[in-house]
Amino acid sequence: MINRRVLLRAGIVAGGLLAGVTTAGSAASARTADQRPSTPDEAWAALREGNRRWVDGTTTHPHQDAARRREVAQKQDPYAVVFSCIDSRVAPELVFDTGLGDLFVVRTAGQTIDPLVTGAAEYGPAELGTPLVVVLGHQRCGAVTAAAESLRKHKKLPGELSTIASSLRSAYTRSGGDVDKMIRVNTVDVVSRLKKDKLFAPRIAQGKLKVIGAYYSIDTGEVTRLV
Repeated sequence: MINRRVLLRAGIVAGGLLAGVTTAGSAASARTADQRPSTPDEAWAALREGNRRWVDGTTTHPHQDAARRREVAQKQDPYAVVFSCIDSRVAPELVFDTGLGDLFVVRTAGQTIDPLVTGAAEYGPAELGTPLVVVLGHQRCGAVTAAAESLRKHKKLPGELSTIASSLRSAYTRSGGDVDKMIRVNTVDVVSRLKKDKLFAPRIAQGKLKVIGAYYSIDTGEVTRLV
């Protein structure tokens, strides 16, 4: 009877120790998996993996709970800037299956750019060392479609919408008015402008930053790299 009790106690203790090791190991693995991407390539790989989950319907919705809210309440350290269109069907946090504190998101109609927008995009890389900027164009962009129609018919759009059309004129001309080509040309143009930015260029030369262009398919949910 005593021997049995001794063995039982030993088994309980051993089981507890093993459970402790397993828990610690799992926690370490979780920490490793949850480390913030620190290089441009790591950041892009993380976004690609998140987009794969979005396409496959296996999203995990990371960093979307009260614990994460508390974690980033006093300090943020996003690993990418995503500059995309205002289109309601193209939400970067969903498209890349990310959460609180993961991305800086800048959105304008047709991802058109001006000095204010550039300043917003500069903040992450210049102030926090964010290693990646993604300019994200998308299929069936309403802003680009409206601009193309306006330019083709020589009909001015109302209000400041006309400014958007003016910003897209070069892309319209070089794409021959084809809307999908125009979206892609404009995306590449914005990437080119940002690469020359006085705050970005030195970081790009040092390998600390990449600015890439991508295209989002509304039909499939897939993001493909353009440049």
